[in-house]
Amino acid sequence: MKVPEERRYEKLSPFELKNKLIQMAKTHHERMMLNAGRGNPNWVAIAPRQGFFQLGLFAMLESERKPHRPGFGSPAENKDIAKRFEAFLKKNAGAAGVRFLKDAFLHVRKELKINADDFIAEMVDAILGDHYPTPDRMLTVSEKIVHQYLMQEMCENRPPPGKFDLFPTEGGTAAMHYIFTSLMENKLLHKGDRIALGTPIFTPYIEIPRLNDFRFVELEVQQDENSDWQYPDSEIEKLADPRVKAFFLVNPSNPTSVSIQRKSLDKIARLVRTKRKDIILLTDDVYGTFVNGFRSLAAVAPRNTILVYSYSKYFGATGWRLGVIAIHKNNIFDKMIASLPGKVKNELRERYSTTTLYPDKMKLIDRMVADSRSVALHHTAGLSTPQQVLMVLFSLHSLINKKGTYKKLAQDIVTKRFKTLYAAVGIPHPENQYDAHYYTTIDIPTLAKARYSREFSKYLVTRHEPIDFVVKLAERKSIVLMDGGGFDAPNMSVRVSLANLDDKAYETIGKGISELLDEYHTHWLAAKKK
Repeated sequence: MKVPEERRYEKLSPFELKNKLIQMAKTHHERMMLNAGRGNPNWVAIAPRQGFFQLGLFAMLESERKPHRPGFGSPAENKDIAKRFEAFLKKNAGAAGVRFLKDAFLHVRKELKINADDFIAEMVDAILGDHYPTPDRMLTVSEKIVHQYLMQEMCENRPPPGKFDLFPTEGGTAAMHYIFTSLMENKLLHKGDRIALGTPIFTPYIEIPRLNDFRFVELEVQQDENSDWQYPDSEIEKLADPRVKAFFLVNPSNPTSVSIQRKSLDKIARLVRTKRKDIILLTDDVYGTFVNGFRSLAAVAPRNTILVYSYSKYFGATGWRLGVIAIHKNNIFDKMIASLPGKVKNELRERYSTTTLYPDKMKLIDRMVADSRSVALHHTAGLSTPQQVLMVLFSLHSLINKKGTYKKLAQDIVTKRFKTLYAAVGIPHPENQYDAHYYTTIDIPTLAKARYSREFSKYLVTRHEPIDFVVKLAERKSIVLMDGGGFDAPNMSVRVSLANLDDKAYETIGKGISELLDEYHTHWLAAKKK
């Protein structure tokens, strides 16, 4: 790719640039392309999926108990359904997934104190998918179970007082869309408002605010590369400015894959309690399960925080589109809506009047549900019920695993690849207790300076386009990585996904990065001699 073409492609999202890099990497048929650009994991959680399909078989038996016609089942009967489920488990004790269902069922009854018939009736009806989601925001028993999972994984089993309302969505990306839309529709944010972004950050959080729908003014709260990608106190202090209406962040971060250290969390929480009681916090915590002892902003500043979580990465379920929004029942958003000017409240009353007799009392999270279907289609809102079942089973998979075996193994997969990559590059891997190891960001100019010289590092930055390294990596090595600059990471840095390729591939990627840097250096030395 020539320089003018590189400049054109720099205008694209790194996710769109990645598609061009894939095309380039595929042109070398004698080499196998290695695409470490996307975060889609190459593992799947087996036990909850086996349980899902066994539960589906039981649900079909329930439906067939009173057929309408040949091939036409009925909705399941709730009376004594738990007893029939226990009989099914006993009869099929040796089948894959049945042991998991038995343990999950016991946990629901004994630990969560949920009525057995209520649980099985909801799961069976939901997996059959024969009714609209009721309630439309989230199925009742399902919400209790997912809530418990979030408190365990997002709040380190030390949740704040009170409960959260949950709204399951079609993945974390749908959650982002619904949140941005409802914040604007309910006049909690306006065009031209100043928002803070914790950078580097997942590119859509950079791109969405710039769209004509929003036109936010962005203020960067920057992680420090030299302090293990943490937020310095001076950066957090930017949030004290009352002109900053909201702070959007990914925690652990993407692309740097590091969670916020405890003292920084505490500093943000103090700031919210004292100077910024009105600030909106949006935290995307999809990678939190890959960090031991992870605590979300929702745990330390619950009243101000909108939490987004996705099951996609931890359980290898990107295709299922399982996300959830959590908002504390005692939150600032509902109070802010209640205190809006009369004219605005009248407009909102009119907007939501077809969904409830008392639109003024409608909570923000319920407004999100309505907004997700353009209000007029509110009666068909909600995540599909079979998706909610799998969300529940994934949650139970973690809740019943008291020793954390699954978590240790999932973390071990990415950590091993992380160490393999850095060893192949030829540099020590970072040691950081807050590192999720799901991605890693390698600053190529910094690597060039450490390996060769400051002069060579400067040459790389001043004489080449920021995407030149990832372009050459695709062209010459058939390796596809993300351009870190597209995430507001340092220019000419690369983001490596440690989730989506076999372990050995990361040795090849590391060597490819090292070899390409050597080639740049050789070319630079030759040019100097001329």
